[in-house]
Amino acid sequence: MDRRLQRRRARNPWVESGVLAVQTPPSRVPKGAKHAAAPTKKNGQSREQPGFFRRYWWLFIAVPGLVAIMVLGTLLYLYSQLDLPKTPPPLQTTFVYDRDGRQIATFHAAVNRTIVPFEDMDPSIREAVIATEDKNFYSNPGFDPIGILRAAWTDLVAGGAVEGGSTITQQLVKNVYAGRYVEDPETGVMIYETPPRTIGQKVREVLFAVKLNQQYSKDEILAKYLNTIYFGHGAYGIQAAARTYFDKDASQLSALESATLAGLIREPSSYDPGDPDNYDVALGRRNYVLDQMVEEGYLRAERADELRVRPLKTPGLDLAAESREFPAKLGYFLDYVRRTASKQFGGANVYGGGYRITTTLDSDWQRAAQVAVANRLDTPGDPEAALVAIDPRTGAIRAMIGGRNFQREQLNLALTGAKGFGGTGRHAGSAFKVFTLVAALEQNMSLNSRWNGPSTITIPDPKCYTDGEPWTLSNASDSESGTFTLLSATSHSVNTVFAQVASHVGPEAIVDVANRMGIRSKLDPFCSITLGTEEINPLEMTNAYATLAANGVRRWATPIERVESATGDEIPTSRGKGQQVISRRDAAVATYALESVITYGTGTNASIGRPAAGKTGTAQDYVDAWFCGYVPQLATCVWVGYREGEIPLENIEGFSAVYGGTLPALIWHDFMAGATQNMQVKDFPEPQLEAYTGLAPTPPPAPEPTDQPTESPEPTESPEPTQSPEPTESPSPTPTEELSPSPTASPSPADPGG
Repeated sequence: MDRRLQRRRARNPWVESGVLAVQTPPSRVPKGAKHAAAPTKKNGQSREQPGFFRRYWWLFIAVPGLVAIMVLGTLLYLYSQLDLPKTPPPLQTTFVYDRDGRQIATFHAAVNRTIVPFEDMDPSIREAVIATEDKNFYSNPGFDPIGILRAAWTDLVAGGAVEGGSTITQQLVKNVYAGRYVEDPETGVMIYETPPRTIGQKVREVLFAVKLNQQYSKDEILAKYLNTIYFGHGAYGIQAAARTYFDKDASQLSALESATLAGLIREPSSYDPGDPDNYDVALGRRNYVLDQMVEEGYLRAERADELRVRPLKTPGLDLAAESREFPAKLGYFLDYVRRTASKQFGGANVYGGGYRITTTLDSDWQRAAQVAVANRLDTPGDPEAALVAIDPRTGAIRAMIGGRNFQREQLNLALTGAKGFGGTGRHAGSAFKVFTLVAALEQNMSLNSRWNGPSTITIPDPKCYTDGEPWTLSNASDSESGTFTLLSATSHSVNTVFAQVASHVGPEAIVDVANRMGIRSKLDPFCSITLGTEEINPLEMTNAYATLAANGVRRWATPIERVESATGDEIPTSRGKGQQVISRRDAAVATYALESVITYGTGTNASIGRPAAGKTGTAQDYVDAWFCGYVPQLATCVWVGYREGEIPLENIEGFSAVYGGTLPALIWHDFMAGATQNMQVKDFPEPQLEAYTGLAPTPPPAPEPTDQPTESPEPTESPEPTQSPEPTESPSPTPTEELSPSPTASPSPADPGG
């Protein structure tokens, strides 16, 4: 019994003298009692109750563990449900080339980027970026736990997002996968919006980084990163950066250049080497990257010491600054290419699809056009010129001058009045008579038909009435009158004859011919249209004259030769096939008549010593002057006038008045002489003149005996085309244009001598 009691006492100290004394819990203390019996220990010492921590220590392990398990489980669940979002193709720069494959421009919106494969990135740029941005890139799981904790503590102390602690993989996630893509309303390009910098967002990015690390190799991730990151000056990706800063490819970068670029990634604007105020900071940042490369074993210390003392140079930025004038001269053509490509392929593809656009431009001919204009109009205050040259065999635009400086004036004078280009068209003057001539040939009118060409004439035809009255018009002077064949009236641009021809064939027929040959501007069918009262632009006039050069086949003008996608696949263009819009016979006879304009008519200044045809044109008060002409392989129109319009071309470069046979013909001569220098000499088709039997509806009176020729004058020697002669009189008679108001209630243009 004693032994059992001892064992019980050993198990329970509250057992006394064989009696189990149970302590009443505090909640069960009898009412009125102040204290329960104090427990006692052996030797009469009191025993205290264990503290909360000793009693519930397991809670301090179990609860955090449970929370950690729940968080981990939640993250694992989220990770299992997480898929890398499908992203649109990365925005890439579109490159533009001339017909010979020489790069002449790039098109891009806010992002200038060219994707290059990993093997085309010099190893030095990979090493510089890893040493600076993520030393453990090849060993971490996509994120850096220590870096995240450090960044979290910094953010906590600062009370907001301050430090990222991001790996290269996390930066790629932030710049490509974690945000959202929205469409730019101006270009249609999908623009990436970076997500907000919140704790939840950072957790999401970590999960994306782990997922990315599982799906792609480290080299693939690094390649994506280097093709994505921003380097400043609009350059996204290492290829664009190498081109922008050093004018070379990413595969050609040196260690020093790579260190410069790697140093830009953190803050491109703060370390911009192109800003003189940032030079010292940018230099220090570059040298810091060199030190990091040494520390990581990518660069020998001795080599780094040699590089560290070198000055900071970015020749690509210097080259860009020096070549800013280039778009000023070529900008009009490039703007037309951009608009045309955007219409065919969509602005998003042109601005961000990485296309390779080969244009129709002949850079040598473009320079020849620029020189031709500059040499003839080189005095401050001179008017401007527009020039368009088209290959009639294909419709390819070989040269385009739309003004002096695209950076200052974006209105393209070669396209003024065309849909989407703004401005108003220009009066073509007698250059428009070619459509009346073709309309007459289509009605079997003979070039030998004889017409009375008085200095002033009244056309009684009701369809030619002006303000309800018969149409009365004049030549420039009373001396410019006589009897003309349709051929001589064409070569000397006789208004009073062509007014009668317009009445005979009908203005609707003239409009129809003009539209078929290439005029897209809206034309009103008034008889005065034959004198160029309607507004048109140089591009469509060149297109129309190219139709004659192509023996009646119209091919719509185009600035685009070939287009390839970023992957090298050819993309079909919308270039149409040629269409026979006037007969070959009519085209040959019209060309024969226009040859006489250059041989002995109003356009002798345009003679280039080979078969060529053309027509002069001058608007009323000399506000617009034209020469349009062609050889079998090239058609070109030149317009001269003031950008503001309606300003007389008087006292310019030695000419008291500028008409089509002066400055426009001389510019045409200079350009065509250069463009055709190495071009095979070809004759125009032989005209079948005998096939046309139609005569003038009213025979002219018999001429009085005189020595004055009534047929086409003998050819005269042209002035030296390389000089700017004073206007000379054409062989007598010298018809010119001075018109009465047209039915459109605006003054009709005049064409003095051309």
